[in-house]
Amino acid sequence: MSRKVLVVDDEPALARALAINLRAHGWEVVTAADGRSALDAAATTHPDVVVLDLGLPDMDGTEVLAGLRGWTKVPIVVLSARQHGEDKVEALDLGADDYVTKPFAMNELMARLRAAVRRGEEAEPALVDVEVGSLVIDLARKRVTRAGVDVRLTPTEWSFLELLARNLGRLVTREQLLREVWGPAHVGESHYLRVYAAQLRRKLEDDPAHPRHLITSPGLGYTLEA
Repeated sequence: MSRKVLVVDDEPALARALAINLRAHGWEVVTAADGRSALDAAATTHPDVVVLDLGLPDMDGTEVLAGLRGWTKVPIVVLSARQHGEDKVEALDLGADDYVTKPFAMNELMARLRAAVRRGEEAEPALVDVEVGSLVIDLARKRVTRAGVDVRLTPTEWSFLELLARNLGRLVTREQLLREVWGPAHVGESHYLRVYAAQLRRKLEDDPAHPRHLITSPGLGYTLEA
């Protein structure tokens, strides 16, 4: 199965070389040349691993690292010319999974990426069906049935529901939903949530006006209740 890697580096030649080599080894590659683009790409493309340079033009790579760790556990391999021990310690303390200094051997980087993805998969719980009343949410197949009948969801509706299902019974804040479903640039667009929550209720609830499962906590967020 193809794995997706987000390469964040502002050196065009290096980013191009990485992309060529990674694709040759079967990776799907997404690139970003600055911190803001990196955060947006991570939220919208959901990579299996991130290769992150620390020297970016618009913000320090450690800020990107901290931003990512605010909402995702995706494995992050720092790729940097900074060879001081304190830089490595800071990156690892902020949540990096590995730290590779430039110059580097491509086969070593590939091995570290594979190891980071492997560790991430081992840490993730197995995908299971989530049952909510007459609903069955199949996380692995991205499929929802209601009383045994398939429910057709748009990609955005699915992303909204999936995040709630993975946090069954727990409040998911408005900010987390907006960041993970629509991206960091949309954390102030709370009207999206009202629109999509209403759409989901029409498809999933017996009585959308009096929902039993998709519950709103005004001013806070949403909870999927079993």
